[in-house]
Amino acid sequence: MTGMNERLARTTEIVDEAMAAALAFFEARGSIAARAKGVQDFVSEADTSVEQLIRARLAQFFPDEAIVGEEMGGEAGEAYWIIDPIDGTTNFLRGSPLWGISLGFVRAGEPELGVVALPAFGEVYSAAQGEGLYRNGQPFERVVPFEEIRVLSLGDSAAIYLEEVAALNLGLRRAGFVVESIQSTSVGLAFAARGTFDGHLQKQTTMWDLAGGAVIAREAGLAVRIGIKAGTESPWIAAATPALMAATEALWPEIAVPVQELVAAE
Repeated sequence: MTGMNERLARTTEIVDEAMAAALAFFEARGSIAARAKGVQDFVSEADTSVEQLIRARLAQFFPDEAIVGEEMGGEAGEAYWIIDPIDGTTNFLRGSPLWGISLGFVRAGEPELGVVALPAFGEVYSAAQGEGLYRNGQPFERVVPFEEIRVLSLGDSAAIYLEEVAALNLGLRRAGFVVESIQSTSVGLAFAARGTFDGHLQKQTTMWDLAGGAVIAREAGLAVRIGIKAGTESPWIAAATPALMAATEALWPEIAVPVQELVAAE
């Protein structure tokens, strides 16, 4: 087993444990503490508890490596782990299955290892640069049933970008795509990786939302482009099939010149 595979296996074990803890909170969601931290942006007892668990395991298995989390912060540095303990907290609290756990490792600004759990579906997707995609610990090939159905996930963005996102939505629908909005970046990227969607597009997001999913989408064979939204420090992501990427470039020219383009190794 290579060094990268050893890291990936250990990271997957950590997310498996976090998934079990998160599911226990999900089943008891009516009684857990939650608060708003922004407009339609919530944090719950589950978010903080799951992040603490992941941090503790990372510190145990990868001592002295930097950790950044959505809820507890941290210093990134040149290389670091980044955690979104519950991506899609609004969905989680309302009882929707469309929420995930994302853990990524970023080096020199590029996600190189990622694990995304879809706890309500019992699925954990994991990948490392050049190592291919795994589902529940087994090698996984992206399968697309009914390829004539063209469907994608369009991620949420801040309210000030509503008109931009609406224009992209409309343009893609006119181009013949079904556009879903599921309010979870990691779930959108996981669905793209497994073949449920042709891709996931998001005009504004965060590194903790995208890091894990970017790697699994890349290793599934999708083109993955990441950039910084003009005038902000917020990243955007486009992970897509060639047909979807071509249609999107015509509507969102910024993705034609990404900060980085992640390409799966042959």
